[in-house]
Amino acid sequence: MKLLRHGAKGAEKPALLDAQGRVRDLSKVLPDIGAAALAPKSLQRLRDLDTNTLPVVERPGRLAVPWSGMGKFVAIGLNYADHAAESNLPVPKEPIVFMKATSCAVGPDHPVVLPQGSVKSDWEVELGIVIGSRARYVSEADALKHVAGYCVVNDVSEREYQIERGGTWDKGKGCDTFGPIGPWLVTADEVPDPQNLSMWLEVNGHRYQNGSTKTMIFGVAMLVSYLSRFMTLEAGDCITTGTPPGVGMGVKPNPVFLKPGDVMKLGIEGLGVQTQTVHAWDPALIDG
Repeated sequence: MKLLRHGAKGAEKPALLDAQGRVRDLSKVLPDIGAAALAPKSLQRLRDLDTNTLPVVERPGRLAVPWSGMGKFVAIGLNYADHAAESNLPVPKEPIVFMKATSCAVGPDHPVVLPQGSVKSDWEVELGIVIGSRARYVSEADALKHVAGYCVVNDVSEREYQIERGGTWDKGKGCDTFGPIGPWLVTADEVPDPQNLSMWLEVNGHRYQNGSTKTMIFGVAMLVSYLSRFMTLEAGDCITTGTPPGVGMGVKPNPVFLKPGDVMKLGIEGLGVQTQTVHAWDPALIDG
């Protein structure tokens, strides 16, 4: 299934995308696509629905993050060897873990608003893992049983804040609007091999990133198992798994960074496409 939420902020409605690409309303089936709806039994009840009986939403409008109740937004750094190389950093022996603020999560086509004074904001297309049931000290063999599904994430990053301002990476990763997610949460049964998905990103029509999840250093099952040793993963948590090469910071000889008016378009095979326009600092755009 492809699950989504649409409508005005604070009044989002649950829906799914049917086999013909039509949005079907779920609001009479469940109040929202929250953490409880991501549990295996809950997802099975949705799969058992006759989608032809669900109302068609003719104009869904604004798309929100495809589920509500995200408790943690966990991120993995340098998870592609060629991205580590373009960043002039060694390939990690264990996953590099940092956190994106949950407040940075926005819908797939939400404006990306640059922080005040930002001059080095960058893009990163990434595969997102959505947890469906509690994972604590789980084995790699059992890890995927705890995954509800997958999504596209743009791990927008302010490189000056991340690298040049001291401390951890978090301060360059959690700025408002720096976590577009969606358009859908695609349930795990529709992604038989999360390690074989093509992914890409363009800025102003120029293709900067072309990659595949098959070149990840640490795969999905390993990451879920690994993280579950350091924190309990709960339903609704999102893990964004790193980016392939082609970020703006790595452009030679002169890096390219985002500026107002730029348009990012990105997608992952089977998981949909996002489009964001970049804006100068404007708090009115953040909460829209």
